[in-house]
Amino acid sequence: MPEGHTIHRLAAAYGERFGGGDPVRARSPQGKFADGAALVDGQPLIAAEAHGKHLFLGFTGVGWVHVHLGLYGKVAFGDGPAPAPVGQVRLRLATAEHWADLRGPARCALVTDAEKRAVTDRLGPDPLRAGEPGQDAERAWPRVTGRRVAIAELLLDQRVIAGPGNIYRAEVLFRRGIDPHRPGRGLTRREWDGIWDDLVALMREGVRAGRIDTVRPEHTPEAMGRPPRQDEHGGEVYVYRRAGAPCHVCGTPVRTAVLAARNLFWCPVCQPR
Repeated sequence: MPEGHTIHRLAAAYGERFGGGDPVRARSPQGKFADGAALVDGQPLIAAEAHGKHLFLGFTGVGWVHVHLGLYGKVAFGDGPAPAPVGQVRLRLATAEHWADLRGPARCALVTDAEKRAVTDRLGPDPLRAGEPGQDAERAWPRVTGRRVAIAELLLDQRVIAGPGNIYRAEVLFRRGIDPHRPGRGLTRREWDGIWDDLVALMREGVRAGRIDTVRPEHTPEAMGRPPRQDEHGGEVYVYRRAGAPCHVCGTPVRTAVLAARNLFWCPVCQPR
């Protein structure tokens, strides 16, 4: 499932291509969003926003197209004129200059302003919206400190903090030296603030670079004289999907386990119990 930085990049991409005030053509070649596309068709895009893993596209007089990519959703962009749709395209937006095809989302629905607020109100603060009212470590802290649940599980709970997924949670816990099995109520406020600040910095870099890089300068391939990571997810990381490989810091084999139905990765030395 795409992590929050990807959704923020998508919001920016939609805004850049379709946010000029011109009418946008909309259709649902697949047919599952035909009624919604008919209402959007011919309206200008007035806003493109992301909150955590949720994308919202606002259209004059219509409301918002709420998109959650889920496990299989993808968006493809191209320059006009738009070619014939290929595959199961849920929603195509197009102008003379650009087109965008949405395929396989878990959700694609028209919602009102109130329904949009109901979605975002259920979510925790988004590190990529840090600086906005309520988008800070303070808001999430009560949802962390009173829980017996492992911090690694809490970091995937979008009601606690919106946007991070399996990669960011594994990497930020390594960078802060925190055992992923430690319960939320076992964290100090200083540790939680460190996690939040790290996520803000790492996810902003993810938006900029379009990939997840979490290693510090002294642990890059160039600095260590090691080969670059070869993985479909890209990016240089400490522990994610490196089970059995030596830790970049201490050399101990990285461990893995399943926690809350998701693969967890950590270094038992750098993240002691």
